[in-house]
Amino acid sequence: MNDDERTTTSQMQASELRLPALEVRQGERRTLYSFAVDGKTLHEFASVSRLRRDEERAIQGYQRPEVLSHIGEIRRYLESTAPMIPNAIVVAFDERVRFVPRDDLTDCSYSQHGELVIPLDATEAGASGLPGWIVDGQQRAAAIREAEIESFPICVTAFITSDLQEQREQFILVNTTKPLPKGLIYELLPATESRLPTLLQRRRFPAHLMDRLNNDPKSPFHRLIRTPTTPEGIVKDNSVLRMLENSITDGALHPYRDPVTGRGDEEAMLSIVNDFWTAVREAFPDAWGKPPRRSRLMHGAGVLAMGYVMDAIADRYRANTLTPELFHADLQPLVEICSWTHGYWDFGAGDFRKWNEVQNTSKDVFKLAHLLLVEYKRRVWSRKSYA
Repeated sequence: MNDDERTTTSQMQASELRLPALEVRQGERRTLYSFAVDGKTLHEFASVSRLRRDEERAIQGYQRPEVLSHIGEIRRYLESTAPMIPNAIVVAFDERVRFVPRDDLTDCSYSQHGELVIPLDATEAGASGLPGWIVDGQQRAAAIREAEIESFPICVTAFITSDLQEQREQFILVNTTKPLPKGLIYELLPATESRLPTLLQRRRFPAHLMDRLNNDPKSPFHRLIRTPTTPEGIVKDNSVLRMLENSITDGALHPYRDPVTGRGDEEAMLSIVNDFWTAVREAFPDAWGKPPRRSRLMHGAGVLAMGYVMDAIADRYRANTLTPELFHADLQPLVEICSWTHGYWDFGAGDFRKWNEVQNTSKDVFKLAHLLLVEYKRRVWSRKSYA
């Protein structure tokens, strides 16, 4: 029996799949496996880890739902004449998968040929299920599965890990340059630890704070921030994220940051943010909790502008302990000038704007923040300072 016949016989065994593969070592701690497989059989050993929350609101999985229109387009292409998908699907295997090198072939310093042995009997796996998870290429895999074709061999790049965190990190890195929804990345960031591109690295800790604000029942933002796992939320995640970033960079949260690690005293930060926005909720009860189209307080412009007010109040009382009562007292003089749900904004010099004409643009955010800060200093800060 020649090598091809032995491979075919092995593939037909019910308990495992043996595939010719190339092992590639990338540094001392990273190893990849490259192989080809019939895409119709991919779902026999690899599943999709859907992004969701468990009963305790902890993040689980990482993949977005299937995009049916995209899958349909790929499927039609696969059913056409001479289709080709040159880019590899990325799969993460757990440690039940093993690589068996071929000693009879010459190896180079960083790669060797062999067989990748993948168990197929899911009953042996117990609660862990299939040994593989699709990290990148779920839409292609779904299209191949649904296409009315007998088979379609595809290239797969795989790595072996039992660490879900590493899978999430690779998922983010693979999709950073693709049109992946930013909200999905923001929600996954807190569940990663390794080094990421600069922008994502800078946003990881604010994203962690936002995650806690959204999932803590005691937070005024509890379940109000719209994310992939909280689609009923009304405040855009990016608005809250930018508000937190601004404050950490040069505001109320700045003293509690750790410039070395990029993190900080999250309990102290969350205490300030929760206290301030609790006071905002009490100062503007008619504007709180409404969709942005009905309340500019819950709109990106309102969230960002009020974030600057939080920083200004904290700066005024920087020698004192901040409390919801203190924040509430300083917000009261601003109530009469705010037109969150009706009326007109008076920006001065004859510049009047209907309440819902304020947009989430840099110009409008600056204009609204400037108005609130000027009025805060005139109506409040001019009183006896506690600094």
